[in-house]
Amino acid sequence: MMNQGQVSRVYYIGFASYHGQLIKYLDQLSKVQKSDFLDWDKSEQLAFLINAYNASTVEMMLRSYASIATLRAYAPVTLSWKYRLISMLKNQRKINFISLFGEFLSLDDLEKDLIRKPRNYDEPRIHFALNRASIDCPALRNRAYTGIELEQQLEAATRAFLSDRSRNRYNEETEKLEVSEIFDWYAEDFERGWRGWSSLSQFFAHYRDSLADTSRAKELLIIENLDIKFLEFNWMLNEKR
Repeated sequence: MMNQGQVSRVYYIGFASYHGQLIKYLDQLSKVQKSDFLDWDKSEQLAFLINAYNASTVEMMLRSYASIATLRAYAPVTLSWKYRLISMLKNQRKINFISLFGEFLSLDDLEKDLIRKPRNYDEPRIHFALNRASIDCPALRNRAYTGIELEQQLEAATRAFLSDRSRNRYNEETEKLEVSEIFDWYAEDFERGWRGWSSLSQFFAHYRDSLADTSRAKELLIIENLDIKFLEFNWMLNEKR
């Protein structure tokens, strides 16, 4: 992790040395019975699912890394190459390789049908905990999420992400809040009533101390009809080479 936890780069080649440990961890997760899982409190459930998602993302990358290296070796790093890489990873996210609760799920299934499913958890801050192996994703924590610490961990992850000025900032010249495209894609998750809020503007107003650097900017973030610009997301790998 770098920049006080705002971003992370993963040394996938080095991680391969510990692939056996990762497989054992995922195997342990797969042995959890759904009936037992449903007896846990909501924070324990959500922490478990976030950990399963992030560990499975690393597993996906380790499975794909040889293909990525081949693509890099035989194709120049052009716009076309980047699109091919992004397409490859998006397809990998649809493969049912995660053994959980007696069935095989894809990363997309785990995210949409369990973590983000309405009325399951309705916790928008998961978007700052889930890592999708891209540069502009929130940082991949070097510790697991736990039920007892989940509130503090999600809050820390949220503020770390919002404080990264390469992805979120108030532009005082244009008087626009410029934020990650994550907020555009998943706006509904922030408008579903968490803490009684029904708009992105309310979320941004609450976190204005993390989003803005001056007193004037923080005051302007309280405005209900906030002018928001979504910054283009960088899907390139969060790899350390």
